[in-house]
Amino acid sequence: MPRRRRRRWLRGFAALLAVLLLGFTGLGWFLYQRLNGNIHTDTATEEELRRWEKERPSALVAGAQNILIIGSDTRSGTGNGQYGGADDSQRSDTTILLHLAADRKSATAVSLPRDLMATIPSCRKPDGTYTNERFAQFNWAYELAGTACTIRTVENITRIRIDHHVVLDFNGFKRLVDAVDGVEVCLNRPMEDREARLSLPAGRQVLNGEQALGYVRARYGVGDGSDTERMGRQQKFLGALVQEVQSEGVLLNPARLYPVLDAATKSVTTDPGLGSLKRLYNLVRTVRGIPADRVQFLTVPRRPYPYNSARDELVQPDADQLFEQLRRDRRVTLSAHVRPADDRPAAVRPGREPEPEGTDGAEPQPPPPSAYATTTAPSPLPTAPPTYEGTTAARGSCG
Repeated sequence: MPRRRRRRWLRGFAALLAVLLLGFTGLGWFLYQRLNGNIHTDTATEEELRRWEKERPSALVAGAQNILIIGSDTRSGTGNGQYGGADDSQRSDTTILLHLAADRKSATAVSLPRDLMATIPSCRKPDGTYTNERFAQFNWAYELAGTACTIRTVENITRIRIDHHVVLDFNGFKRLVDAVDGVEVCLNRPMEDREARLSLPAGRQVLNGEQALGYVRARYGVGDGSDTERMGRQQKFLGALVQEVQSEGVLLNPARLYPVLDAATKSVTTDPGLGSLKRLYNLVRTVRGIPADRVQFLTVPRRPYPYNSARDELVQPDADQLFEQLRRDRRVTLSAHVRPADDRPAAVRPGREPEPEGTDGAEPQPPPPSAYATTTAPSPLPTAPPTYEGTTAARGSCG
């Protein structure tokens, strides 16, 4: 090939390469902006929490993070009205306190029962009016005054400062499961729950988003019908979902990673501290770096509330010791064996739960004054903290 012709060919190739690089860069920037624009940032909650800063607990360990994950069963939004009642009310269907250790070598996710009796502080509602402080079931906080009220209630119960929050609704959960091409579960027996729109055969199977939603929501007509059993099922499923997200087939495969990021960013409402693609991706990358057997799921120690067996109360001092371990960023130990008091599921009474103020529902019977004291200050840590029943992401649903 003549030298002049070869130079023209090299110049043409270089120009083509430059165009391709610019194209890929432009595409990458477009996709980044699109994903970033998907995220719903909740500034109102941050502003509301500032009003109550003097009441909030302080963080004890620099670098440790506590993230409150709220599964909302709001009926508003496209496609959500087909689940449960037809009203537009919102309730916290599932609430998980996720503690990320300062060294990022472990993570502990603690489920808080929706029916847990707790002191809900006076909270400001969107219309500017205030609710009354009350002793009621935990998920009323979200229905009464939204995310800020739920965070303050959790902080009252645990004395742990919440650094970030994430709210996920029904459709968001389904999108996440579908984005990883489903999650595998193993069932010892068939599951049937009309209220959760669920019908599954026994055995090993991969659930799509719709099936997965029914699986984690099923309660009545499944097992003993307790919320404790449902939370255990949710924890195992989340362990399996973490395994899917951590897998190289997702994070190292752009064709699979983009749908996961697209689903995740469309599905969540976060505080400004997590309200960007970069921050959310850094969070996912942090969890990916934690060994699966160090990602732990457990339920706060609870037992039936003596004044209403369909509600829960904390088992003390076990619960306060758990919260203090997390607050001080100490490793929580899991065990298959727990104290007898922790292992009694609440008797569930089918039907609609009592309503918050302003409705026709009945208030639960108030507890004796001593019951309020259990949420004000943590018990001192014993020499050997108790172990807690739970699971890890390494076990997943079929482990």
